[in-house]
Amino acid sequence: MPVVINTNGTAAIAANNLVYASSQLTKSLNRLSSGSRIMNASDDAGGMAVAMKLTATADRDSDLLNNMSNVTSFVQTQDGALSVAGTVLDRMSQLATLYADPTKNSSDLANYDDEFTQLNKEISTLGSQSFNGINLFGTGSLTVATTDDLGTASAITIVQQNLLGTGEPGVMATLTGASSLSGITIGNITAAIQQVASMRAVNGAEQSQLSFASTLLTTNQTNLQSAVSVITDVDVAQESTKLAKWNVLVQAGTSMLTQANQSAQQVLKLITG
Repeated sequence: MPVVINTNGTAAIAANNLVYASSQLTKSLNRLSSGSRIMNASDDAGGMAVAMKLTATADRDSDLLNNMSNVTSFVQTQDGALSVAGTVLDRMSQLATLYADPTKNSSDLANYDDEFTQLNKEISTLGSQSFNGINLFGTGSLTVATTDDLGTASAITIVQQNLLGTGEPGVMATLTGASSLSGITIGNITAAIQQVASMRAVNGAEQSQLSFASTLLTTNQTNLQSAVSVITDVDVAQESTKLAKWNVLVQAGTSMLTQANQSAQQVLKLITG
């Protein structure tokens, strides 16, 4: 091996090894301090792309859960109004029964009519209730997506319930249009009770469907987050081992580079003889 002055190959190799070990040590420190395995796209280009898509999907799932939670609150508010309507109708049926008592005089009947009139107003008030500006009752419906692609095939439709409608059976309209108990029959009231009971049954089914859909969406979101974690999160135990390795190599490389630089001084001994 020739002895030269201008080129110190040994030192160059030692310097290259030291630079590489230093870069790997820095990368391990960054990963451990951030908890992320992918600090730059170059660390895992394919994995980063997959993680971005999965993260976006998980974030949409989170927003969908918020939407479904709001719709659930809407349905629960609607059921609360229907529950009150059922209680009002129950009282109306009692008034109709008392009104049929042949021993009641005209003043007694007028008192029952007064209460009936007030209860009628309450039903009308219930029928006009809203949730965040959206009518609880009417002929329309609400549609809430349950999948991150916002597909309509899996969406849930929430019926607004035609509480005061004139359509079939329209018994509520019969009640609210009556001015006194003499204008209705007990059959009208029991039909109205049946109508509200059916509405509450539909409402309950909608709440159940929303609950199951939310559970599935939560499970999907959790699995997506786990998949992202596998790709992006650093394995602390494994990376700590690498950190120790690169730390030793940096120290060793620094020492060897120092020795390699000193080896050129042997030339001076040859020159000064």
